Amino acid sequence: MNYHRFKQPIERCSLPSRFTYPFCYTPHPLVIRAAEELQQYLLMQTQWHGEIAQGKMFGVLVTEDPKGEVGYLAAFSGNLAATNRLEGFVPPVYDMMQKEGFFKQGERLLDAINSKVDHMEHDTDLLRLKDDLDKTRTDADRALREAKATLKEAKCQRNAQRLGATPETLARLTAESRHQKAEYKRLSQSWQKKITMLEEQLAEATRQIDLLKEERKRRSADLQREIFEHFRMLNARGEERDLCQIFEEYAHKEPPAGAGECAAPKLLQEAYRQGLRPVAMGEFWWGASPKGEIRHHGHFYPSCRSKCLPILTFMLQGLEVESNPLHQGHPAPDRLRILYEDDNLAVVVKPAGMLSVAGREEAPSVEQILRKRFKNTQSPLIVHRLDMGTSGLLVVAKDKQTHQKLQAQFEERSIQKRYTAILEGIVSGDEGVIDLPLCPNPEDRPRQMVSEQYGKRAITRYKVISRSDNRTRIAFYPITGRTHQLRVHTAHHEGLNCPIVGDPLYGKADKRLMLHAEFLQFRHPATGRILSFEQPADF
Repeated sequence: MNYHRFKQPIERCSLPSRFTYPFCYTPHPLVIRAAEELQQYLLMQTQWHGEIAQGKMFGVLVTEDPKGEVGYLAAFSGNLAATNRLEGFVPPVYDMMQKEGFFKQGERLLDAINSKVDHMEHDTDLLRLKDDLDKTRTDADRALREAKATLKEAKCQRNAQRLGATPETLARLTAESRHQKAEYKRLSQSWQKKITMLEEQLAEATRQIDLLKEERKRRSADLQREIFEHFRMLNARGEERDLCQIFEEYAHKEPPAGAGECAAPKLLQEAYRQGLRPVAMGEFWWGASPKGEIRHHGHFYPSCRSKCLPILTFMLQGLEVESNPLHQGHPAPDRLRILYEDDNLAVVVKPAGMLSVAGREEAPSVEQILRKRFKNTQSPLIVHRLDMGTSGLLVVAKDKQTHQKLQAQFEERSIQKRYTAILEGIVSGDEGVIDLPLCPNPEDRPRQMVSEQYGKRAITRYKVISRSDNRTRIAFYPITGRTHQLRVHTAHHEGLNCPIVGDPLYGKADKRLMLHAEFLQFRHPATGRILSFEQPADF
């Protein structure tokens, strides 16, 4: 049984008029109630407690049946306890773990090819042939180096003998030179012949391995595509498409590995199968955070974009869905304050919720507003950016030369900046430095992640201002300026492990992101004068 009735009365909780926008949301009270009941169930489990303690995404979907009764479905992403079917959770969209299903058969065939390739690559004769080739190349290199040194020494001796030599002696020396060069050439050809023979023998010996690897690659791609074709997703209109058809409309065309196995698609699929109306949904993380990503135990998170955006966009067709909260309630253009202005530049106060530069949406931006104000500018105005949710000071250029010189100051790290933020939780130390490399999360843009392998170095100096009510007011002095640097450095478990209040990507959504750029100091590109600006946060 995977359909659950609420254990506590829910009469006081009114149903939302629209379904959850899955990529940015504040969980509905019924979603929170359902998640709490599921979390209590998770706490009682012992057989897979160790696995979920390492971290797993779970989801709940509040539904309404044809009689108007409200309940919920629960799901986990991927597999749990080496299975994709557990009592109390919805089944997979397609069960790849069927023992006699095509996937398991294909998997066994690929395992057999892998085993055969491994056996052939470790064959004694093949390894001996590789050693012979390596040794022959080494011996050839040494022999030819010695022969070349002999040639060089003989040439020096002949040059000495040529001084005042008779014509007969000169002729002899020339013949000797030609003979030694011919001998060297024959030696080189002899070694090359041995090497070529061994290379041909090795190529013949590995030809079957290469053919098996090509077969493995082809079978793996065919198997992956067949899997995606078996994931036939439903939407609220009763339409059905497989993953290949869904992703065909998007840039990457091919679905990524694991598509269709996240909690959200599984929940919607089961609701449609059972004839239930989706009401509200939420996904929460349970357990330890992954090394690179930011996941806090018990926190709700938006659905991933790389796998779920195309799928959920299709599956939600036919439902009334909330608008993206990030596109609602944008500040009016006249809220942009200009603190300073001259012929070369201006310093403005960007309100929270306003874009720095124009985006795809019709939301107002600092760039749009200033282009209307500074109609004669030829410069790409914006020198640096603040996230949409971040408020505070921005310096903008009115001409190309000023823009270039200000950007150079940012690159040289000569511009001084200070941010104020309120963090969820108590930071133990009074000050310190966070040094965690950052890069985009390819599976979940626009989120950033910590990566020693792919990340660019990101350094943040901080100083605690005050602590109260399980929150910390803090000042940041970023040394570098990576995307979402302060937001990741605060939330990551190797950073401060205290996300910024109101951060929908790395913490919990709230009225606003409590991050403000309150101090900015730079050298005026035209006059050379040091300019300093301070605008205290309004929180």
